[in-house]
Amino acid sequence: MSDSRESIIDPAAWSELAQTAGADFMAELVQTFLEEAPTMLASMREALAAGHADDFRRNAHSLKPNSPTFGALAPAAQARALEQGGLPAAQGSVLDALEQEWQRVAAALQERIEHG
Repeated sequence: MSDSRESIIDPAAWSELAQTAGADFMAELVQTFLEEAPTMLASMREALAAGHADDFRRNAHSLKPNSPTFGALAPAAQARALEQGGLPAAQGSVLDALEQEWQRVAAALQERIEHG
C-alpha cells in the first residue's frame, strides 16, 4: 500500500473497526459507503444549484459521520464545515474539494478491502 493511501485512512481506526466488525462485514460497510456517498454528494450539488439550503445541509449531515468510521477524517471535517456553513460555504471550490477528497478515500478504501 502506498504511503499516500496510508495517510488517507487512519490505520488504527481501520484496525479497530476490522477487529470489531470482521472482514466480511467490513467489506459490506465499505461497499455501502461507496454506493451511498456519491448519491449524497450529487444531492448536495443539486441542492446548491437549486438554492435548497435544508436539502444541502441534510445531505452534508448524512455524509459527515460515514468516513470517520473507516478512519478518513478529512471528508468528515469538510462535510461538517459545509453543513454548518450551508449554501454560502459551498460557493467556489469547497464542494469540489470534498468530492475530490471523497474520491481519494474511495480509492483507499477499495484498495484496503481488496488487499487486506
